[in-house]
Amino acid sequence: MPTVRSESSGNEREVAHLTEGDEEFRSKFVSWNLAYLSYVDIREYLSVKDTILVPMASTEQHGPHLPLYTDTITAVEITERISEAIGVLHTPPLWAGYSPQHMYGVGEGRGTITLRSSTLLDMMYDVARSLIHHGFNRIIFINGHGSNTKVVDPVLRRLRYETGAMISFVKPFMERYEGILKGLMENPPEETPGWHSSELETSQDMAWRPELVRMERAVDTRAHTPEFLPDAFKKDDGMPDTEFEGYQYFTFPMDHHEFVENGIIGNPMRATREKGLEAFTRYSEHVARGILELMEVPVEVHDREFVDRTM
Repeated sequence: MPTVRSESSGNEREVAHLTEGDEEFRSKFVSWNLAYLSYVDIREYLSVKDTILVPMASTEQHGPHLPLYTDTITAVEITERISEAIGVLHTPPLWAGYSPQHMYGVGEGRGTITLRSSTLLDMMYDVARSLIHHGFNRIIFINGHGSNTKVVDPVLRRLRYETGAMISFVKPFMERYEGILKGLMENPPEETPGWHSSELETSQDMAWRPELVRMERAVDTRAHTPEFLPDAFKKDDGMPDTEFEGYQYFTFPMDHHEFVENGIIGNPMRATREKGLEAFTRYSEHVARGILELMEVPVEVHDREFVDRTM
């Protein structure tokens, strides 16, 4: 397998090429990042392929030991690995997302930058319509932030219905769902390995830029039921639902500080750089294989021009 150097981390690692015979095509591009290319390169790319990835996530507090960029690190690293593996372009990241629950108190200095849901949808729409305008037919959003999933369905449907383009929204992270990472994390379920700043996110940040991870500040922390709910309701992770009489039917709008004070949900102490690298590899290779399948589907765009671009 060839050794590939990440633009973001500078770390060398092996990435299996999932396509063969495209060396001549690959050699024409100094980068897979759209922003690093000229329009001559974009035209060259579109003469062969019509797929582009859009990494998106958030800039939000991740406890005392991880950077605010954590969710965006996930989206960027996985996107870059996919681009290297199968030779597709990607945009710069949409680095702010829907994070109202992470604002904490006024003047506390948590640093979170949240977008209103309407702003996020408008940004996604404008980015996608711009790309479709230029000739891209397949827009794949690679999302690294859980709360973005709560609000994006309307814009994904609008883009599909209006244009006919292939629109996909990919969620390569864990939270409650182990998925392709089954067996990789050591935390037991009660130590929520996939949650905020726990074992997985800490491992991935270590793999990306270890100097940004301040393990001397890390704390093993559990989520708890918010004080505004009676004791009959139970909560043990970052989902907005709660358990009542052994079932999870009740959902509440909750802020992060109402169920965990320091921003960490779980035990980050078992994190390692090796786990982070393996997680990035599993996610990126899985998603890359899916994108290769989507690239074979016939797509007919019927509304390409981005007309409403001034308001």
